[in-house]
Amino acid sequence: MMAGIWAGRSHPQRSIVILDGAPKLGAKILIAGGGRCNVTHYQVDASAFAGSSRHAINKVLRRFDVSQTIAFFRELGVALKREETGKLFPITDSARTVLNALLTAAQQANVRIHHPCRVEAVAKTGDGFHVRGEWGQIETRHVVLATGGKSLPKTGSDGHGYEIARSLGHSLTPRLFPALVPLILPPGHFIRALSGLSVAAELEVRSGRGKKIISFTNSTLCTHFGLSGPAVLDMSRYYLAAKNDDPDTTLVINWWPEKTTEQLDIELQSLRRISVLKYLRSFLPERLARTLCQQAGVAPGSSGDQLTRLQRTTLTRVVTQMSLPITGDRGYNFAEVTAGGVPLHELYLDRMESRRCPGLFLCGEICDVDGRIGGFNFQWAWASGYVAGVSVGGE
Repeated sequence: MMAGIWAGRSHPQRSIVILDGAPKLGAKILIAGGGRCNVTHYQVDASAFAGSSRHAINKVLRRFDVSQTIAFFRELGVALKREETGKLFPITDSARTVLNALLTAAQQANVRIHHPCRVEAVAKTGDGFHVRGEWGQIETRHVVLATGGKSLPKTGSDGHGYEIARSLGHSLTPRLFPALVPLILPPGHFIRALSGLSVAAELEVRSGRGKKIISFTNSTLCTHFGLSGPAVLDMSRYYLAAKNDDPDTTLVINWWPEKTTEQLDIELQSLRRISVLKYLRSFLPERLARTLCQQAGVAPGSSGDQLTRLQRTTLTRVVTQMSLPITGDRGYNFAEVTAGGVPLHELYLDRMESRRCPGLFLCGEICDVDGRIGGFNFQWAWASGYVAGVSVGGE
């Protein structure tokens, strides 16, 4: 829609048609941010993204930045508010507000939206493209692929866009895999029994040699299948990528990020008659504190001076350096974005046009760009869609 709106605004003499094959128009917008649509983040740069090079990603982001996004939606009648996390939501707290505004903008730009009209194939012709599906076929001078990746296929992004891109001469990254995805723990793992419990925790990805790769500290949710929440989702793509390259990669959790292993050990030694449970409850929920004591083989009511050195060492490791035996992820049905895609080096980034197939433009998640949670992936959509839209009607 962003590409279509700006194509219509920039090239009013052109006939702009959007073909959307999703069962429900704008489904990803409607479910984003718990139905509120996290439009963007107050501060966006390439450091929040993975995939293609940061230099390439920044080149596109600079063309349509956060201030322009805010102004664009304000022009459409959608005022945004900044929340404590830095996320920007519509003041209505309704994703429908965002979708309706985009649909109205498309209509005002004389963009025709045909829905549901799934594109099955795009073929290059002498001076343009032949686009077809069960609905029929059209001939066009230019095509924009804005199909999404493979995440949340029920919304229409089932990976078919990748096949179209390949048929037109593009390559894909060696791997496509779920990102921003919940992780699974083995049946019977104690974390599963803590389902519903949420704490601010630090998650760290470590190589097989124990080297820190990346870490995230944020809300972490224990679930009936394993782990979810912002920290888990942000970290998931880095863990899955590292695990593929090094099977000995581990995921380590610190349930009390303010404490290092050494600090916790010192404080446990100074507890004296204070119970371990009372101490841990100063930061952790009691249910978690009791469970961690159990995992360390320590009676929750034990006072500090009753702990043996082994018990103290075990408890500090359980609280601050617990290795998590991840068995997998919940897949594309639950992933918010796809890692991998068409590499940006195959595009002219000043217009998002294919270097392999003149007249073809690509934007959004089909590209090898994926961001953290918090509106970053939407900002990539707005920016890359804008660049493709203003460029697509040119000669």
